[in-house]
Amino acid sequence: MSERYSQGSENEDAGVSRRTFVKAAGAGGAATSLAGCIYGDDASAENAVTIAMGSTTISDVRDNLPDLLHENGVDDEIEIQFSEQSDDTGDQRDQYISLLDAQESSPDLFMMDTGWTNVLIERGYIANLSEELDDDTLSRIDEDYFDAFTNTARDPDGNLFGVPLFPDYALMLYNKGYAREAGYSDEDFDQWESEPMTWQEWAEMAEEIVDASDAEFGFSTQWDVYEGTACCTFNEVMTSFGGAYFGGEENLAGPVGERPVTIDEPEVIEALSMMYTLAADEEDEHTLDDYPTGVASPDITSWTENPALAPFTEGRAAFHRNWPYAIVEALSGEYDFEGPDDLGVMPLPYAVEEGETEYSGTGGSTSAQGGWHIGLNPNSERKDEALQVLAAMTEDDFNLGMLEAIAWLPPKPSLFDSDEATDPDVIGDVANYMSTLRVAGEGAMPRPVTTKWPNQATTIAEQANQAVAGEKSPEDAAADLQSAIDDIENE
Repeated sequence: MSERYSQGSENEDAGVSRRTFVKAAGAGGAATSLAGCIYGDDASAENAVTIAMGSTTISDVRDNLPDLLHENGVDDEIEIQFSEQSDDTGDQRDQYISLLDAQESSPDLFMMDTGWTNVLIERGYIANLSEELDDDTLSRIDEDYFDAFTNTARDPDGNLFGVPLFPDYALMLYNKGYAREAGYSDEDFDQWESEPMTWQEWAEMAEEIVDASDAEFGFSTQWDVYEGTACCTFNEVMTSFGGAYFGGEENLAGPVGERPVTIDEPEVIEALSMMYTLAADEEDEHTLDDYPTGVASPDITSWTENPALAPFTEGRAAFHRNWPYAIVEALSGEYDFEGPDDLGVMPLPYAVEEGETEYSGTGGSTSAQGGWHIGLNPNSERKDEALQVLAAMTEDDFNLGMLEAIAWLPPKPSLFDSDEATDPDVIGDVANYMSTLRVAGEGAMPRPVTTKWPNQATTIAEQANQAVAGEKSPEDAAADLQSAIDDIENE
């Protein structure tokens, strides 16, 4: 995958190639013209369907995607062309808005970041696929796909505005060598793959592993003042404690000004207190008694994705939270991780069991939801042909083919258990981690997606960062954040 990842939309470069995963940061490529450059065998073909996507993605998929589409139902005479866009997700969004606002007929289809698909839906820019796709295709999406992922392409009434293409979500990586030095075995590792542990259990184990190994500290993650903290790392921890920004999953898309703001509450304060405790040098009045201090590096408050990954791949950290691209990065670099015997992956820990919380969608192991959809230009002059492409993209063989070709995770949980997805000879070392990836996908939590979110995200990241850095108490940070978000909701 080489589109810029949706959740970390203001992050660093992430141009990645075949068999790698999208980084939770982005590649800031040079923007092209409004509709982009067209790539295909015949740019003037009347029966061609043009798909807009980032330039790096085009270079990765152009050898495989057209053939897979034709093998899965697209008429042979329909050519597949690509409209090159910037690799930067924000640039793509702005280009599409300009294009659709001008009612341009091309491109026919375009990749949409889960983080801003709702913006296009709210503005009425993209076609309602519930009215365009055939019943069989719609039923397949309704019944077979990850619900949380698919919901990021729906309006409040449940109408579908994008075919989910590939999801992305966070995991906990760990150094098996360090864990073995603390007495853990392959039997433990097998259990960790699909059975999340509590934050307290995990923190105590991380401390134990550091004490028994050469690791300098237990945990590296991302908690800088940037989008990734608000949408993802803080969101994940808060949700796993039963907390929510706006009273539960059903309010992520609004209505702005009418939904509750639920930040200054015990669950959110405890989540901030735990992260502060993990990064604190010693106990004080703000640390939690049930958690060890010093498990995380205090530098997490200045780290985004790649800076947080480096201490793990260098052997300084025993555990590391990141997106699936980090698996491939750790295994492909000049590190001590030569394969699944060295590199372990587990779902993120949780504080409160799912279903034992006040707000919907909270509790349990939670991973921030990201990924990409395919939308239909309502002004397309080749709508029938484009709908064939969209239907083909929902076929299992297409999803598995793109997993093999470019490591796009399937949008359907059942495919994670398939023979193809779990065969390292077919898709590489990532096959060894599919059970964890499925668990993470089933516990994914999207970020809020209203037009107010960019301003709110900055404020959230600032307050969460100050609380964990010890510049403000968790209680004060939650209270100040409650007030600030209330103001933004009603301004």
